[in-house]
Amino acid sequence: MAKPSPFELMRREGPQGPLSGVKVLDLSAYIAGPYGCSLLADQGADVIKVEPPDGDNLRKYPSTLQAESRAFMGVNRSKIGICLDLKQPQGLAALMRLVREADVLVHNFRPSVPKRLGIDYEQLSAINPRLIYCAVTGYGESGPMKDKAGYDQVLQTMTGMCALQGKRGGPPEIIYGSVVDYYAAALLAGGVSSALYERERSGLGQFVGVSLLRSALTMQSARLIWAEGEALDIGRDMRSGGVTGIHPAREGHLYISANTPRFWKALCEKTGLAALAADPRYDSVRKRAEHAAEIVPQLHRALLAHTAMEWEALFGDEVPCAAARRVEDMFDHPQVLAEGIIDSIEHPVVGRYRGVTQPIKFGRTPGPASFAAPVFDQDTDAVLAAAGETGAIRR
Repeated sequence: MAKPSPFELMRREGPQGPLSGVKVLDLSAYIAGPYGCSLLADQGADVIKVEPPDGDNLRKYPSTLQAESRAFMGVNRSKIGICLDLKQPQGLAALMRLVREADVLVHNFRPSVPKRLGIDYEQLSAINPRLIYCAVTGYGESGPMKDKAGYDQVLQTMTGMCALQGKRGGPPEIIYGSVVDYYAAALLAGGVSSALYERERSGLGQFVGVSLLRSALTMQSARLIWAEGEALDIGRDMRSGGVTGIHPAREGHLYISANTPRFWKALCEKTGLAALAADPRYDSVRKRAEHAAEIVPQLHRALLAHTAMEWEALFGDEVPCAAARRVEDMFDHPQVLAEGIIDSIEHPVVGRYRGVTQPIKFGRTPGPASFAAPVFDQDTDAVLAAAGETGAIRR
C-alpha cells in the first residue's frame, strides 16, 4: 500500500474548495507570507509550514494568551507544521523531497538569501518545473533597497501613509493592525492563484513576486495620481472633511458617512438639523468641507441627544454609520454570526477557541473546515517519515 503524501497527513474532511489538492510549502514568517498561505488553505489547499530550529519569530511576540502566541495562531490556521534546518544538508535534502511534490512554495527571505541556501527559483524550478515560487520581500527583487529588511510600519512610514494618517498639521501616525502585511497577504493569495490558473494552460510554473513596498503603494492608488503639467506638491488627502468622520455622542462615538445628497438630507432630518439640508451653502461635499467649522458644532450638539448605539439604530439604513466598538464585540455581533466569519476551533495546547475562518464564500466549492495553527515541531516526524527522510536534521 502506498504511503500517504506528506501533504495529506491532515487532509480535511468536508466539501472541496477551489484549491483542494494544491500542495503548498510555506517557508515564510511573521504575517504577510504566512497569512497569504492561510488564505490558500481556506480555499482547500494543503499547506505545510516549514519553520527553522528557532521557530517563526511571531511565536515570540508578546501575547496575553499564555500557552501560545495569539498572533501566530491568527495567521497560521489550517497548516501542518514541521521544523527543518535548511543550513544542514539533511534538512535541505528533506525540503527538496517536498519541493518535488509541491505546487507552490512561499518564502519571505531577502533576495540574496535563497541562492545562498540553495533554494532560489532557478534551482527549485529545475527540480520541479511546475512549481509556483512566490517570494515576499520588503522592497522588491531589484533596486538599491532590495536587500533591506522590510516591515509593515517601516513601509507605512516610508510611503506617506503615516503622514496622511496624522491630523492636519500634526505628526505622522502609524495605522495599527498591520494593514500593509495583510494586503500583501491578499496579493500573495491572488497572485499564486492566478499563476496556478495559467499553469493549467502552459504546464509551467513561474516566479511570483510580492513586496510590502508594492502593497503599501497599491493601497494608495487613488492618491498616487500625478497628471502631466500638474504641480507635485498638492493635496492628496481624500478625507471629505467635517461631517464624514467619527463624532462624540452622549455616550460613545459614532462614525458617520453622509457624502451623497440623500444621506446628507437624512442625517440633517434625523438630527433635527433640517435647515442645514436646505441651505445652498452646504449642498455639496466640497462646500460642507469648506464650512465644517459652522456645521460640525451643530452636529455635535445634536448628537448629544442619544448614545452612539442609539443613533446607530435610529439612523438604520438611511445614514451610513457605525458605533465605535471594541474588536472583542465582533465575536458575538449578529451580522458576524450570520455570516459565519467566526468559528470554533480546537487547539492542541490552548484548547477550544473562537477565531476567523473562511473569509471568501464559494457557492459550489465552499472548502473544508479550518483547523488550528500547529504548535512548534508538531508534525515533523510524521511528514519526514512520509517523505522518506526520517534522518533529516532539524535541531
